[in-house]
Order: sequence, then C-alpha cells, then structure tokens
Amino acid sequence: MLRVVSGRFEWIPLVDVRPFRAIKYTDKAGNPEVLVTQPYDKIDFEMQRAYYEKSPYNYCRLILPLEADKYRIVHQRIEQWLKEGVLERMEQPAIFVARQEYCIKGKKCVLTGLIAALRLYPYSENIVFPHEFTHSAPKADRLNMLRVTQKDLEQIFLMYPDQEGKSLEFFRDTTKVAPLVKVTDSDSVEYTVWEVTDRRKIQYIQQLLSEKCVVINDGHHRYESALAYRDEMRAKGAGCDDSAFNFHMCYMVPVQDEGLTILPTHRLLKGTKITLEVIEEIKRYFVVTDVVPNAEDIDNYLAEHINEHAFCVYDGKNAYGLTLKHDESVYQFVNAHTSKETKVFDVVILRDVVFKTVLKTVELKIDENIIYVRWTKTALEKVNQGEASVAFLVNPISAKAVLDLALQHERLPEKSTDFYPKPLSGFVMMDISSSEKL
Repeated sequence: MLRVVSGRFEWIPLVDVRPFRAIKYTDKAGNPEVLVTQPYDKIDFEMQRAYYEKSPYNYCRLILPLEADKYRIVHQRIEQWLKEGVLERMEQPAIFVARQEYCIKGKKCVLTGLIAALRLYPYSENIVFPHEFTHSAPKADRLNMLRVTQKDLEQIFLMYPDQEGKSLEFFRDTTKVAPLVKVTDSDSVEYTVWEVTDRRKIQYIQQLLSEKCVVINDGHHRYESALAYRDEMRAKGAGCDDSAFNFHMCYMVPVQDEGLTILPTHRLLKGTKITLEVIEEIKRYFVVTDVVPNAEDIDNYLAEHINEHAFCVYDGKNAYGLTLKHDESVYQFVNAHTSKETKVFDVVILRDVVFKTVLKTVELKIDENIIYVRWTKTALEKVNQGEASVAFLVNPISAKAVLDLALQHERLPEKSTDFYPKPLSGFVMMDISSSEKL
C-alpha cells in the first residue's frame, strides 16, 4: 500500500510476514511421528497420557505438560533439549509450506498453507480479524507460558482471500522438491512440510500477502495473549520494531483452497431435560419431526436441510429434527434477538432461540454445563453414557461465510467453527525473546 511518509510516497506493507530462525527437533529426538501432536486445546487427558508414553521428547511435554509448575518445567525442558541436541536453532531464517492430505466422508482433500512470522495487529487496525469470542482463563494460561518460555510453541491458524490463486501457484511450485519432514497423525492425516530459504521466493510471498487481510480460524486465545505480551514488552522499553515478540508464528491458508474444511461443533448440555412442554414451546419456532435416533439418520436429516436453519435434538431415547418455520412472526423474533449479520447462522439461532428463549439457560460454561464435540456418533455416546443430558446437533458453516462475517466486525458464539484438520504442533517453534530480531 502506498502511504505518504515524510513528504514522499513509500510502500508500507499492510500485512508484515517474515521468515524466522526456527527451533526444531533433530534426528536425535527420534521419529517425528512420535513427537508431533494436536494443538494443546484439542488434547484431552487420555491423549495427554498417550503422548507422554510415545516419547520422552513428545511435544505435549511442552504445550500441555502433566507436571505441576508447568511453565517453569516447559522452560527448563526447552533449554535442556537444546543443550542435549534434541532441539536445534536454525542458522538461516526460513518460511515453511505445509500440506495436509486427508479423507473425510470418503472424499480425499488437500490443504496447503504457509508457516511464517506474522506481525501482531490489534483488531482495531482492521488487518487481522477474529470470528469468535474468547474466554479469559485460556488467555491467562497462554500469556503465562509466553512470559516464562519466551517462545511461540504453536502456530495460529489463519485464512486470507486469494481470488487470483497466486499463493496456490507458489505452494505448488514449492512442493515439487523433497520435503523437510513428512508424518501421518493418529487421524490418518498426512502432513508434509517444506522449508523455503530462498530470499527471492520469500520476498515474493511477502509482497503477495502484504495486500491481504487475514481472519483467525483457530488460536484466538493465543493471538490475544501474544498481543498482551507484546504490549508488556513494549511498556518495559524492550526491543525494537523488528523484535520477534512483535510477531507470532502462524499457519496461513487461502480461503479459496478447496481443502479448507469446517466441521460442525455439536452442543451437549448437562442438566437440561427435553420434556413435552419444551417440545411444545420449540414448536412455536420450528417444524418438529421425529428422527430415527442414530448417527446416520441424524446426519442425513441435517444434510437434507443444510440451508434451512435446521438442528437435531437427542435426549438419550428420542431424536427430533427442528427446522425453522417460514413464518413472518418467527423471522421477526429472530431478527429482534440477533445481530444483523449473525442472524443467518445456525449456531446463533440455536443459542438465542432454543437455549436462551425456550430453555431459559444462563451463562453456559465449558465442561460445567456445556460440552462441545466434533462427531455426531461421539455426541450420542456421551448422552448415552450420562456425560450430558441432551445433544443439539448442527450443520457446519462455510469458510467463505466465516471470512465475510469477520470482515464485517461480527463474531460468532464460542466454538462455532471446527476447522479440520488442525495444523500439527511440534515441527517448529519460534524464539520471541527480546534479543531475537526478524
């Protein structure tokens, strides 16, 4: 973008993307497949124990340690592993191209993106846009991790518009050579990473991305924690404009990539009963249909009504399909209770009409009175096992719809999207200590 600086025109990048000197595992750490993990917020206790058993150097020991005083433990581990030669710091700054190949519902998909350091921008600057609201506790946790380790341990997952497909061409050219590493994760997703150190190639993608705006897919808490840490460092007078703490390691993909998939995030409530009175109240707003109470029939119902604001409800015995009525009074009610831009999203209608109006729910807290799950089968199993009393099954949102919403400064309820697959953690980390420059 051209701006007037000191009385003359200068090119000022809107989005500042830079290579960084990555810290990565060496061959001494062992097979990469026993080292890499899902992002920390996707790791449950069972996965955590399994990762620990895979290797004494598994990345879970850094992003989600079992031990008490976890921040100090992580810092000590990084320093020890560097000293032992299990981790090494690359001498040359680089960016990375990452490709994920996976199958979903029998369809083969491929998603390719860029791993690089992205300058941190407050949302008010209209360069980086959120699409979901966040919780305070996860932000405090990640901020403490940054303070103690001074490392970006995981990537923030972003998307950007690329109507001309130029970055896709760049990725295709880059991936013609031998990769840096290739692994297959526990979900049978094949993950391949290429290293790019050629300055001309880096400058090309920097200029291409400088004209973009970006939307956060996953990692809102980490992004906001990084902004807070940056501001703390600036308040101390540390570093300069090129200091690494002004940036965060990111995985950036074009929204036009057909491999960019969003799965539904089903909502499971605890302590909520679906009585005949509740069904009658729901019928004021929805056409209610009996559905065979199994995952296949529920998924089929949702797929057949994907653009009709439809849900399924399962209470452990019965399943019902809910489709919003084509009634003026219902539309007026929805319009009055949701924002102009978000009223068309199923998760907002579910929250405002079913949860708040019909069920009279108050604040829903994760794991306390609401659970979020990815797969219909898992949702039904949790209700059957008594972990929740009722499941609300929803349709997914398109990536383009999420991007358009975010660019209009609107946000969806927490856990409205589940971008799949997640970028694996453990390939590279980024040093953000005050002495590190990019």
